Formats: sequence, C-alpha cells, structure tokens
Amino acid sequence: MPHRNARLTVYARTLIVQRRAAGWPQARIAEQLGVSRGTVTKWCQRYEAEGPAGLEDRSSRPHTTPGRTDAEVEAQVLALRAERRRGAVFLAGELGLVASTVGRILARHQMPVLASIDPITGEAIRGRRGGPRYERRRPGELLHVDVKKLGRVPDGGGWRLHGRDATVEHRHKKTPIGYDYLHVAVDDHSRLAYIEALPDEKDPTCAGFLHRAASWFQQRGVRVERVLTDNAKSYRRGGTWAAVCVGLGIRRRFIKPGCPWTNGKAERLNRTLLTEFAYAQPWTSNTERLTALDSWVQDYNTRRAHSALGGRPPITRLAC
Repeated sequence: MPHRNARLTVYARTLIVQRRAAGWPQARIAEQLGVSRGTVTKWCQRYEAEGPAGLEDRSSRPHTTPGRTDAEVEAQVLALRAERRRGAVFLAGELGLVASTVGRILARHQMPVLASIDPITGEAIRGRRGGPRYERRRPGELLHVDVKKLGRVPDGGGWRLHGRDATVEHRHKKTPIGYDYLHVAVDDHSRLAYIEALPDEKDPTCAGFLHRAASWFQQRGVRVERVLTDNAKSYRRGGTWAAVCVGLGIRRRFIKPGCPWTNGKAERLNRTLLTEFAYAQPWTSNTERLTALDSWVQDYNTRRAHSALGGRPPITRLAC
C-alpha cells in the first residue's frame, strides 16, 4: 500500500503513461494529477525501463546500510539472549554495546519481549502486560517484603542435573526433601535488595528477618519508614512482627486482597531469583546453592544492570 499522503496510486501512474503515450504534454498531465513535471518524467522512464512492474510501489528501505551492526555481533547478541533470557540493557552491558543497538537487533530478528516468554524455557507464552512504573522519591520510604518458597536440592543434584527419569525415585521417599524459604526485602526507590534463606515463614522468623533487614539498610544510610507485605498471617496477625515494626518505627502496609501486583517489585525480584539464581544452573546439593546466594545478591546490588535504573546497579541510587 502507498503511504497515507501519496498523491499517486498504481492506477494514477498508469494514467500518466497512457496519456503521455497519447501525446499529452507533460505540463497538462502534471496539472491534471496535481504533481510536478519531474514526477511525470520519472514514472514514464520507469515504465520504459521495467514495463508495468516499474509502476508498482517500492520499499523505502535503502539499498545499502553501511552502519548496520556486523552479522557476527548480531549472532553474539542473539546467542546471549537465548542463553540468559535478559533484556537489551543487560545484553549491552555484557557485550560492550549500546542498549539501543541491542534493542534494534532484537526487534530486527523479532525476538519476543521478556514479559511474553516462559522464564525457564524461553518460549513465547503470552502477550505483554503491565503499566507505567512508579517508585518512591527516596530510599527507605517503602520496603517491599515477601517470601519465596523454594524446593531444596537433593544431595548429588536433582532432575535439572540428572534428568527427570533419574529422579523418579524421589517421589516415593518417606522423608520429603523439603523447602527453603527465601525472605526478600527490596527498597522501592533504589531496588537495593536484602535476602535470606530461612527454614520457615512463621511470625518469629519473619520478624527476625525484618529486624536484620532494617539493620542492614541502616548500615548503608537508609532508614526504613514503611513496609509493604501481602496478607499472610505472619504479617497481618503476627504479634512478634507487629512488635518489631513498632520498635523500629516502621509503619505497616498490606496489599489489596487478590492483587499481588501491588507488591510488584518483590514479586519481580522473586522471578529474577528463580531465573538468574535458583534455576540458572544445575546444583549438586542444596548447601552449594545456599552458599552461592550471598554472592549473587552482592552482584545484583553492585554490578547487575537494572533496566528500571537506566542500566545501572541499585547501589548507585544511594548516592542520588
């Protein structure tokens, strides 16, 4: 289709050729169709050189693009995207490119957005959702807290290391492998995160985690003013949790029932934990995975490019 402001369609171009062949002057043809005499000449010349095919619409894409990224670099971008399943900002930081260049490469190869793919397999599963981002004005104004239940890794490794068939016997064991509970606290403004792996999500455990998290943020010059959680009993009815909040001068907030996206920054961090840490590689034991948690959190806070922060790590927000 011609663009919306095009004066000539294929039919009008054919009229130019027919009238010129009938002996009409160029000036009269141009006046009748509302174009210049140069345009009349152009279409007549194209018809003479190519026949009726020369009157068809052509792509406005240039014949050559000398500034286009090399095919080898594009292949590196696509390979890293398939391996890590991360966005343009992260890929650009890893490959030493500009994020906009990486974004164009992904769009050129019709790579789906991260929100529309399965975080484990990388396969497209749904359309993009979500609205504009929001954030608090200063660090500590709001702390998002949540718990992510994570199945433990059996000694010698689980199905991700040995395959499904090799671990069928685990289903019939009398003693289950059990779970770790990853308690997550992320600052709304800076996205700075504090994470601990604890044995449960009971009231005293949650309260102890909040006390240590507040102390950890305090050491970095951030005073926690409010905490946002879901409506779990440990948060809503827990006496120890409430006492810690009162003792630290932290106001409590709860999400609207049935609306987990209200605590979206913690939920998003939970997903990042799974895709970039818990399921990013096969582990040979649960101890090996838990030992690596602190270094991963350190990397997340101080090195990992965060798309919501313009490609900078969360720690840089504390200096703003």
